[in-house]
Amino acid sequence: MQERTLKVLEFNKVKEQLIEHAASSLGIEKVKKLVPSTDFSEVVKLQAETDEATAVLRLKGNVPLSGIHDIRAHIKRSVIGGVLSPHELVQTASTIFTSRQMKRFIEEIADEKLDLPILEDLAQQITPLTNLEHAIKHAIDESGEVLDGASELLRSLRSQLRANEARIREKLESMIRSSSAQKMLSDAIVTIRNDRYVIPVKQEYRGHYGGIIHDQSSSGQTLFIEPQAIVQLNNQLQDIRVKEQLEIERILTELSANVAEHEAELKVMIEVLGKFDFIFAKARYGRQIKASMPIMNHEGRIRLFKARHPLIPIDEVVANDIVLGTDYSTIVITGPNTGGKTVTLKTLGLCSLMAQAGLQVPALDGSELTVFNAVFADIGDEQSIEQSLSTFSSHMVNIVDILNKVDYKSLVLFDELGAGTDPQEGAALAISILDEVHKRGARVIATTHYPELKAYGYNREGVLNASVEFDVETLSPTYKLLLGVPGRSNAFEISKRLGLNERVIEAARSYVSEDTNQIDKMIASLEESKRQAEKEHEEAHDYLKQAEKLHKDLQKQMIEFYENKDSLLEKAAEKAKDIVDDAKGEAEKIIRDLRKMRTEKHAEIKEHELIEAKKRLEEAAPEIKKSSKLTSPKSKKHTLKPGDEVKVLTFGQMGSLIEKSSSGEWQVQIGILKMKVKEKDLEYVGTPKQVDTKPMAIVRGRDFQVKLELDLRGERYEDALLKVEKYIDDALLSGYPRVSIIHGKGTGVLRQGVQEYLRNHRSVKNIRFGEAGEGGSGVTVVEFK
Repeated sequence: MQERTLKVLEFNKVKEQLIEHAASSLGIEKVKKLVPSTDFSEVVKLQAETDEATAVLRLKGNVPLSGIHDIRAHIKRSVIGGVLSPHELVQTASTIFTSRQMKRFIEEIADEKLDLPILEDLAQQITPLTNLEHAIKHAIDESGEVLDGASELLRSLRSQLRANEARIREKLESMIRSSSAQKMLSDAIVTIRNDRYVIPVKQEYRGHYGGIIHDQSSSGQTLFIEPQAIVQLNNQLQDIRVKEQLEIERILTELSANVAEHEAELKVMIEVLGKFDFIFAKARYGRQIKASMPIMNHEGRIRLFKARHPLIPIDEVVANDIVLGTDYSTIVITGPNTGGKTVTLKTLGLCSLMAQAGLQVPALDGSELTVFNAVFADIGDEQSIEQSLSTFSSHMVNIVDILNKVDYKSLVLFDELGAGTDPQEGAALAISILDEVHKRGARVIATTHYPELKAYGYNREGVLNASVEFDVETLSPTYKLLLGVPGRSNAFEISKRLGLNERVIEAARSYVSEDTNQIDKMIASLEESKRQAEKEHEEAHDYLKQAEKLHKDLQKQMIEFYENKDSLLEKAAEKAKDIVDDAKGEAEKIIRDLRKMRTEKHAEIKEHELIEAKKRLEEAAPEIKKSSKLTSPKSKKHTLKPGDEVKVLTFGQMGSLIEKSSSGEWQVQIGILKMKVKEKDLEYVGTPKQVDTKPMAIVRGRDFQVKLELDLRGERYEDALLKVEKYIDDALLSGYPRVSIIHGKGTGVLRQGVQEYLRNHRSVKNIRFGEAGEGGSGVTVVEFK
């Protein structure tokens, strides 16, 4: 890629934002070296690795990449026999620890059925140098201090040091606590000079303690003296310190040699960790700008949905659809210099560069980009009214260079083509240059304010006119790209809004040709029609979402009802049992009363007493409401068999028989539910007619047919999942045992999303990839319960 193009499209600013997401200097180094690739297979791999990292972040939120250090210089010095400092060894151990953590992290995620071939391959390249890490951590703490336990000799020497220091301090403190010391010492403290313990003695008493003078105060009134009584003890202390330092040197030398032995493994580790840091930095940046992975193609096709400029804040930027390389390879954005056109150019150019560098692009899922061998951009500050010859000359030099290099695998971006010279000649030059670039097969977007180029899109095959919408009410552009609608002059409307006399405006209109007026009216009508169509599309989309939500809510309530049916029946049965038990108790009481009456009155029971007892029995019997169930002559005569349509009397729902599960029970399909129902609760309705046609079924209550396969290729991610959800419901209502969903191979994002949804569906029994004759991994076969 041309350095000038990268600078003009501000690719370096994207890299500056990317650096903020790197966790180490290794990742930052790789970001700084990042340039777009022109190799298709490499770009696809770069996008795949970023997508894998994005999936990991989506699942886990973060990765254990803290603690990485660039230890390449440490390794090199250890190999040539140098001794590493404790701090350098601690950095080495920290890096080894992070590599082990990262390796285990990726392997654990892979075990969770997440497909991460690139990240797994990187993790496998790491050799976990656990022994070296533990050896360093056993000898040196995190602050870089060599620990007592680094060796037995060091432990012994440190113990002797502490004992000697204690004896010296004890002896000196006894000296300064004596009564005579109060007048001879400047201060009753023990201090250190030249690594030896001393006391501050007044100048006039310098000979009292003897020993060695190590220092004096700035005034000369105080001398720091090592008393003769502790000279020998200080000498012994220094001797032990020398031995301690030698032992520390020996330990560091041994650890450095250990590092040198693992040179190859450590170099690979550093490279892999730098790669991990770089990949996850790309993924984190993509998450920040709400980007998605573009589908890369060979055909020079560009389809960006709701694309945003990555350097403009999300809450300010206007998203646009940019389509190029299908029915047309050149877009000419016409209209006055009101802004917005240049942003469109830079958005496309920057998205192309980002994609070829392995970065996700700020656009919706399903967006497509191609790999260009070169991206050329002639973009400058062309907003001033007066432009000098030097400006025109510099642009022409750049355009000449572009024309010398452009081919069919190029993307060319012209901003205000032909500006800076006489309008008539500039328009002619612009048409000629566009013809030349278009003839070479390049993908081109050009902006211009010359009205002559409006006709260019109509007179050339493969060229499309476009414009940036302008709001006359606010006197500012909306930055919304209108494909297929050429730009029109807003000078009269703007002048009117700013208060120019209507008479002056009408006079100006008279100087404009009738054809121009007609064209402007036609363009205004096109703009209005497009706005209205987009508004109606958004409203229809909202209604669809509301309908889908209502469908889900109803489906959820139906499922909850059927799930609670058994418990409701059990409660009803228990309540009925209680009523019957109460009735039985009352009946027994009545009978006891009758017997008592008979005994007491010697069987002389009056008729009215019997009538009264009978009435009490009738009142004790529970009132049973008559069932609305009607015995159909058909159900008595017909022997039920699989496939019959029946009415489930307990719910008043229609269903179809699947199989007889046990004596007296059938498995019935009711909508999306399957349940066991007793045969006495079924009413035969009819047997569906067998139709010898293509494998389709009419969904009951609908006026469309359900195919045995659903093709999702080319669908956006969210739309695809909505279609899968609706299709599965329709297939279940149709009673299909098995269907196929075609998602294509592509990047795997759509396949993964579809399969995750199917695994969690309560009616799906099993899913698998298609066989060789069924479409392979581009098809998922779904089996229902």
